[in-house]
Amino acid sequence: MAPVAPAPEKFRKSLVVYFSVPETDDPENMTQEEENSAVVIDGEVLGNTQYVAQTIQERVGVDIFRIEPDKAYPTDHEELVDLASKEQEEGARPALKEKIETMDQYETIFLGYPNWWGDMPMILYSFLDETDLAGKTIIPFNTHGGSGFSDTIDSIKKEEPGAKVIEDGYSVNRDEAADSKEAVIKWLNDLNI
Repeated sequence: MAPVAPAPEKFRKSLVVYFSVPETDDPENMTQEEENSAVVIDGEVLGNTQYVAQTIQERVGVDIFRIEPDKAYPTDHEELVDLASKEQEEGARPALKEKIETMDQYETIFLGYPNWWGDMPMILYSFLDETDLAGKTIIPFNTHGGSGFSDTIDSIKKEEPGAKVIEDGYSVNRDEAADSKEAVIKWLNDLNI
């Protein structure tokens, strides 16, 4: 999705980075679990976090980057849950499909992810391990099934001690993600960085 408006001054050198796994790309006959992880817009299935990321990018008018694993995650709910749980237990660092080569041009990073069992998905740790965000401002946003941010903001601070991490991030329950556009815009307008 290309930037649609010039960035407000406070977000001028920003980048939206996110990880999202919709569990299907078929908007018809979704299971309850697939519906929990997705937002359908004009027949296109977006992950909840992806939808929030695109809302931020559209409103702020900056670049966007999707964190993806080198080996795609399964879309089957049970397989994904099992794999994500195993990665968490092992402290895995899944390989990234791509890296951001131009990070030096950005000052502010909107960092989005789903909350999986009270933590960030392990691929977020891969991204933070491999990406130097020292001197940058990190603005977290997440989607969740009832856990909010849990301790993930503290985890980001530990992973990126040289960065300024904004604690007033945006967190939305997966059941409300599809209707979050106005709340995201209000949060962005009120955000002081």
